[in-house]
Amino acid sequence: GLTLIDSLEILKKQTTKLPLRKMIEEIDTKIKGGSSFSVALLDYKNIFSKLYISLVKSGEASGKLGEILLRLADNLEKEREFKSKLKGALVYPVIVIIGMFAVMFIMVTFVLPKLLGLYKDFNVELPTSTKILIAVSSFSTKFWPLVLVMIFVASYFAKKYLATKAGKNSFDQFILKLPVFGHIVSISALVESTRTLAILISSGISILEALSIVVDATENSVYQQAFLTVSHKVEKGLSLGTALEQEEMFPPILVQMSQVGEQTGNLDDTLFRLSKYFEMESEMATKTMTTLIEPAILVVLGVGVGFLVMSVITPIYNLTNSFK
Repeated sequence: GLTLIDSLEILKKQTTKLPLRKMIEEIDTKIKGGSSFSVALLDYKNIFSKLYISLVKSGEASGKLGEILLRLADNLEKEREFKSKLKGALVYPVIVIIGMFAVMFIMVTFVLPKLLGLYKDFNVELPTSTKILIAVSSFSTKFWPLVLVMIFVASYFAKKYLATKAGKNSFDQFILKLPVFGHIVSISALVESTRTLAILISSGISILEALSIVVDATENSVYQQAFLTVSHKVEKGLSLGTALEQEEMFPPILVQMSQVGEQTGNLDDTLFRLSKYFEMESEMATKTMTTLIEPAILVVLGVGVGFLVMSVITPIYNLTNSFK
């Protein structure tokens, strides 16, 4: 039952971060000066997306701002929970891979150079694996500044290329083609887009404006282009289901359910159900990926550790035998 001004005052008192508090104060001042909430948010487009501003504007027009804000809060919570699950599934493999490279770096940079002098002094016969490690160790020890510069330059140009439209599109296409992980990225894009469409349409926003917002909100450029094409076709008079059907990026279930939703007049409810379905499918795909990655990482780890151990231990074993 609180007014928007009172709510902002309470929020301002509860906020401990100074930049956020300053932003709330500025929004509060603009509203007290006669500006609407949606107009006040326009000055902070880097924080509030087009989705949020459009929904707030719709809530003001319909007199259901409180209900709209609750939907937005629920949507934000679901997005964070969904992304947290995806990130959590990738933490273990990433940690193991980083640990493996760290061990290899320590062995090649610090341990092997010390043993190399011992091998030379006793003229120990070295296996091929040890010779490879010695070559890598010698190169990294002598030319590590050059290696760092090359990594920095490559990273810089890669970042610049990915910042371009063509670069991002190429990268996003590559990601979507990856086995298992590409499927997860694809399903994740469908989760976000169907949920966003459902919220917008249920709030009274037209399908064209809703599609425009989805295009802006979609991170993957391949799906962004697909939704942009759908938007153009809907603008020309096609139904959403028909427009989706003409784009190969969208699965049959999305096409068929959208057509059913349009025919029954329950498109928003249908899209909500679809977003939940895609979310469940994404969680299952993530579990499958984790199940597949763990043994694969153990195999790679075993081979890597075995290679290091053989490279270091075999010359020592040969040296021991020479004393006998």
